[in-house]
Amino acid sequence: MVIAPSSAASWPAAFWTAARDGRAIWRSVLALLLLSGIHCHGQDVAGAAEERNETVKSPNLVFILVDDLGKEWIRSFGAEGIETPRLDAMAAEGMRMTNVYSMPQCTPSRVALLTGQYPYRNGWVNHWDVPRWGAGCHFDPSQYPYVLGKAIRDAGYATAIAGKWQIDDFRVEPNALDEAGFDDWCMWTGGEAGVPASDKRYWDPYVARRGKPSETLKGKFGPDVYNQFVLDFISEHQEKPFFVYYPMALVHGPLVATPHDPEATGKLPRHRAMVRYMDYLVGRLIDHLRDLKLDRDTIVIWTTDNGTSRSITGTLDGRTVRGGKAQTTENGVNAPTIVWGPGRIPAQTVSDALVDFTDFLPTLAELAGRPVDRSAQIDGRSVASVLVGDQESSGREWILAMGGQNNAAVTPAGVENQWHFRDRVFRNERYKVFIGPDRKPEKLVDLRNDLDETQNLIGQADADAQAFLQTVQSTVSGMLSQDKDPLYQPNPEQPWDRPVEHRSQVWKKGRP
Repeated sequence: MVIAPSSAASWPAAFWTAARDGRAIWRSVLALLLLSGIHCHGQDVAGAAEERNETVKSPNLVFILVDDLGKEWIRSFGAEGIETPRLDAMAAEGMRMTNVYSMPQCTPSRVALLTGQYPYRNGWVNHWDVPRWGAGCHFDPSQYPYVLGKAIRDAGYATAIAGKWQIDDFRVEPNALDEAGFDDWCMWTGGEAGVPASDKRYWDPYVARRGKPSETLKGKFGPDVYNQFVLDFISEHQEKPFFVYYPMALVHGPLVATPHDPEATGKLPRHRAMVRYMDYLVGRLIDHLRDLKLDRDTIVIWTTDNGTSRSITGTLDGRTVRGGKAQTTENGVNAPTIVWGPGRIPAQTVSDALVDFTDFLPTLAELAGRPVDRSAQIDGRSVASVLVGDQESSGREWILAMGGQNNAAVTPAGVENQWHFRDRVFRNERYKVFIGPDRKPEKLVDLRNDLDETQNLIGQADADAQAFLQTVQSTVSGMLSQDKDPLYQPNPEQPWDRPVEHRSQVWKKGRP
């Protein structure tokens, strides 16, 4: 829906009715032009940008993924006690999305994003720290019909990634990022077993770059290094479409002082400092796009991989909110999301469309001009028309979140998930259903009237809630009978691999 400026009350109602009608017409025209560019990539499509007299074309794409941050730390989403002026400006100039589901923890969210598949299908149901635990497990692009970087590179884009990966060991796979579709990179390696220096992602970061051995950058602040790499890549590739995947190191622990708050001490002051610095770095990127006059040719999506650490408490719309990381509560999986693109993304809008992390791959692929094959095993669907047009609904009946924590182990067959069928949650615009490992509903909540998700309505649901519960139960009955384990051709055995812990399948919980 369109949100009028805060001064709207001082204008006659007829003015805003006309303005909304005019804006809707303009958005429809803009959507037709841009989506024509999406489906005719490389062709000249009539329609000039207001300030740059260029034909509408597939936009540059930047996807920013912040680590461990919930809505209670973003001012434009209702947070208190924190300042995020650059993100708030992006939200005012673009679209704020309120119903975007991540997974509750790092690895499941990131692999869902990269593959467009839910964890039960891609196998990465649990967190698995590849550089630290290994055991042959790694992200293997050959196992999936689409991988994000490859899909966008195949559309003719220059591609880069900077920040955190953690699903491959660069000592074993120095070309892992190229195989995942990225032309260039600047990455924290992840904490590599046996390499103490690699634990550092912030001060004196341990960094892997294309064509260079991993090294410690003494005296540097890692987030500055990753950010500058992104800016340089954009400068070097501004003449052709580019895609930057920017999974930031911030604001995951360890909690540290930042260049702007060098004296910050204590848990909460350091967390605030890191949030503010993340906001500053996002602002640097936006300023750089404007300086290069690329702002009207670029769409930026900003979101987070899961909720804030459980050790951090914030305030949201007057409510005290404990971080929800690794939980399937709204604090853990309802990811604050902002979409920015002057002239392409309608300003001052709020979307409550149902979207989850599996949707980003097909959405970005469509924006890049090369939609995914709908016959492939992709769980997500493109919401490009929601972002650039006036379509309000994503067409989804539900969104899903599942997984997280470290419920996986090494067996002679490889890394296996502990549960045959991992618990998961489904939600629509109002209701949310918690499904347990026995495939049965454990809880039904009304998110409109129960923000803390404490009142179980099973057995006392009204007709609408009961209808959604039945939809979820029908959906669950049609899902895979058993969650897949991580899919990969195993890497060679390494001295630092986690040892075999269990017999294959025997240790699993729940019914197959």
